[in-house]
Amino acid sequence: MLRATIVLRNSNFKKHTAEVTAKAVSRADLDTPAAKPTATAAPEETMMPWNGWFGSFLKDKLGDEKYEKVRELILYRPNDYTGFEQLPRPNTKLPISEKDPTLMHKFRHPSPGSQPPVEMRETDASFGNAGDDPYDVTYYKRDTGRRYTSDPTSLHRDLEKIKLELLPEDDPRVKEALEEFEKGPGSSPGNKGVFATGKSDFDPSGLRATMSTNWEATEASLDANMPDHLPTPTWMAEQDEIVAWYEERDLPVSIGGTGYGNIPIGARVARW
Repeated sequence: MLRATIVLRNSNFKKHTAEVTAKAVSRADLDTPAAKPTATAAPEETMMPWNGWFGSFLKDKLGDEKYEKVRELILYRPNDYTGFEQLPRPNTKLPISEKDPTLMHKFRHPSPGSQPPVEMRETDASFGNAGDDPYDVTYYKRDTGRRYTSDPTSLHRDLEKIKLELLPEDDPRVKEALEEFEKGPGSSPGNKGVFATGKSDFDPSGLRATMSTNWEATEASLDANMPDHLPTPTWMAEQDEIVAWYEERDLPVSIGGTGYGNIPIGARVARW
């Protein structure tokens, strides 16, 4: 106890705390230079100078070599960089390179207060369109690849529509069948934006939340995301050269370009 009292009495901890003044920021100071933090790193001086006083006492009496032997004999992994503390101290340094010993990683360095604020984007062009919501992760409303296969109610709807269009339009039964077809399966009507907390209009389409999702809006979204491009083969870029090659040899022009799927001679040799 005497040792700890001497350490506290001779330390500069009291002087340091006396010089530091707590800074209070009001709401009116937000987004002003007064609210910006001035510190860019945690203080190196410990706030508990009495910590480890017994070890310092033994080290002074036994010497460095004997003290390390006793320390390794009594303590479990005494040189562990964390000190078996759940939350690392601000001055804890972790080597991150086997070749360069000067490369260190410190806890909360640089500190969050010295980093730029987080950018909360309302739109993100990387999601496909510039107006897409970056927080909307729903995929069913643009899953056109499984539109006619995953849902039993929409299975072969494209074929059913073609069949109805081929039937006589004046037949009352055909008109009734077309009306029923346009209505859809009738399931999942959605809550029309009325949640347990009241009426909400944050998404007029109704596809942002599961409770408000409805069949009509889903079909409209799938229609808007249906592919509208025609894929072309790679030989289309060289079609003029291909036609010229056949004409020079007075040969009939074959369909498409050849040479992409030729099997080497060695692969055609029988192996038995």
